[in-house]
Amino acid sequence: MRMTWADFWTLMDTLDGEAGEVSCRRLTEKLGRRPVADIIGFAERHAEALYRLDQEKFGSLPVADLTDRDGSPFPQSADHFLYTRCAVVAAGRAVWEDVFFDVDRFAPFTSTRYDGEWLLYVPDQAYELATGREWDRSTRYCFETFSNKDGWPHLQS
Repeated sequence: MRMTWADFWTLMDTLDGEAGEVSCRRLTEKLGRRPVADIIGFAERHAEALYRLDQEKFGSLPVADLTDRDGSPFPQSADHFLYTRCAVVAAGRAVWEDVFFDVDRFAPFTSTRYDGEWLLYVPDQAYELATGREWDRSTRYCFETFSNKDGWPHLQS
């Protein structure tokens, strides 16, 4: 059975809106009790959700609560932007969908208060929990920053 978006978002609700260590461990344990096909499906949906957010309009936003020494906006690094996208996904389906229509809804997640990095490890840890083996995986969508060429039109050659 293929994981639907509805199934994915139901699992994401386990996080209660934030991708901290404790909530991601709870999600890992829940996902790790499911069939391997569900873990793979979750990884695919997660990668796609991050990929879709990989857009210049979000990545060019400055970090909400940081400035350079001269007071100018502090840009997001590629890693910070990835973790910010994870935080948006962790916030749930409604937030994830809303940011596409209103970039101002994305901006608060650039704050250093939000860090969704733990969410990146959930599929791999769930797979290891379910199988006892490490997962050397790839997904259809690459979620690394700048992977979505359509989202960064000025980078296209």
